[in-house]
Amino acid sequence: MADPKMTPHTQTVLRALLGQGTDGDRRTSVLADGMYGLELSRMTGLPNGTLFPLLERLRQADWIERYWEADEPSDGRPRRRFYRLTDKGAEHAPHALAAATASATAPTSTRRPGLAGGGL
Repeated sequence: MADPKMTPHTQTVLRALLGQGTDGDRRTSVLADGMYGLELSRMTGLPNGTLFPLLERLRQADWIERYWEADEPSDGRPRRRFYRLTDKGAEHAPHALAAATASATAPTSTRRPGLAGGGL
């Protein structure tokens, strides 16, 4: 599958999975262990109907993997499904984010194509 489209929501999720905006210890944990769905939703502010289809597209592109929490929780809650970057995702995500940021900050022309002199 092709690389995912770098929408603002995709960029937000990738930054979260890269541990951006967290302290050093938490960043290391996010990169190694990933984050569970509700945690990602809270961190990114994205509703489930936006977040989970996006996570599935990233998984199909082999940028992230998902896995169930290994042990049955002792506090009676259901097991959590975690998401973390694959090696491919960890390699490509920073470059894709940098490119998306660069294109978003690039100056745009005020000229309109197809009109002589670019005027209105």
